[in-house]
This record gives sequence, structure tokens and C-alpha cells, in this order.
Amino acid sequence: MKRSPARPTSVDAPHFHGRRKGRRLRPGRQALVDGFLPRLRIELPQEEGCLEPRALFDRPVRDVWLEVGFGAGEHFVSQVEAHRDVGFIGCEPFMNGVAAALSEVKVRQLDNVRIVDDDARPVLAALEDASVGRVFVLFSDPWPKSRHNERRFIGSSTVDALARILKDGGQLCFASDHMGYVRWALEHVTADGRWSWTARQPAYWRCRPDDWFPTRYEAKARARGAACVYLRFERKSRIDGGSSERKSLVCSGTRVI
Repeated sequence: MKRSPARPTSVDAPHFHGRRKGRRLRPGRQALVDGFLPRLRIELPQEEGCLEPRALFDRPVRDVWLEVGFGAGEHFVSQVEAHRDVGFIGCEPFMNGVAAALSEVKVRQLDNVRIVDDDARPVLAALEDASVGRVFVLFSDPWPKSRHNERRFIGSSTVDALARILKDGGQLCFASDHMGYVRWALEHVTADGRWSWTARQPAYWRCRPDDWFPTRYEAKARARGAACVYLRFERKSRIDGGSSERKSLVCSGTRVI
């Protein structure tokens, strides 16, 4: 496996909005960034759509899952530990969060993890078609001001990219406490005929699924009395063309809030 000590820049990314650094890292965390992160960092290829994710790991894995914006890594690291037979790719541009996750990965001696300390969009572009089994986008920045809505990670271009990289039956797992972003995500994903929303009753989106783990952002939201919404979408079969069902549950009257 090729590894590089440099941050991946081989696939151009759009202008990134958000913080990359917070307060200065403690010496121990900085040592992890300097010495441990290069062993886990992914080198992106020059050409789009040619990264086979299972080849990134030093041992066979049955599937590869991706988390976009893992924050301090509470959910990400818990998933990595719970599914040792799955390879995990985590994307997080905020270095303080990366350092926190690295600390847990090292303490728990996890060997089924790779990290991109940068924006996730170049990773989506690099991955092969139908090469990922699950993608998590949990409590990402909602960019609440109308003029900033297009900065949200979930949008037309990323929904298209996610539909390309996910296997048939693969899952897109989304959570947020911002109802404007929830409606936005529902509208963008269900408007694309390649997806189906798996909810059958309100409990499906009001309660965190048993196979997801809590994050500090969820805890903060609940502490201030905010409701959290959990959405799970499934990639339809490519054999059907994914175009037979284009009904949006938002438009058809199903309400999330």
C-alpha cells in the first residue's frame, strides 16, 4: 500500500469552508499527528474513480465504510472497533478532531482504519464505482444562513457521487438537529431516483438506530433541548436503473417534524 506523509492534493477540491485548526495541540497529540497519522493517511490517485478502497488495508476486509466529518471520532472509532472485519475511511479536516481520533485508534490498537485529514469530496471523486458499503454524514455543519446553504455537504453533486460509489443496497446514514438541513437532505436525496428512504414510521427517524453510536454533537443538541433526526437511505439496484421510484416522501405528505 502506498502511503504519503503529505496531505492528499492529487484530486482538486472545491474551496473548503470551515475550521482546520483550533487551540494548539498538546505535545502528545501533536506527536500522533506527526508520527502516527502518516501511517494511516490515504494517498489519493491522480485519476478520478480509480481507488479500490479494500486495497488500502493491510489485511482482507469484507467491506469498506466511510464517515464524512467524524469530528472528535466518537462514532467513527466506535464503529471501527465494533466491526473489525470492515475497513473504515474517515475524513475530517479539523486537526484537533483528527488528533483525538488518532489517540483512540492507537489506544484500542485498531488496524482497520485509514484517515484523510482534509475535505471528503476529493475522496468521493477518487473511489471506484460501487466500492463502498456504507457512508455516515452525522451532524455536519448545517450552514443555517440561506446564502450559505450550498456549502452543506449534502447537495446535488455529492448525492450523485455517493450514488456512484455505494454498492447496490449500500446505505447513506445522515443525522442532524437542524430541521432546515434535515428537510434539505430529504429533498436532495429522495429527488434522485437511485435512492429509497428506509423509514416506515416516525420512530425510524426520531430514535438513533441501534447500530449507530452517539457523538458529542448529538449530546450537545439534546442538552439544549433540540430534537435530533436520523435518516437512512438505501442505494437502489443498478439493474433496475434506479429510476422507477422518484417519489419524495417530503412532497407526498410524510412529515419529519
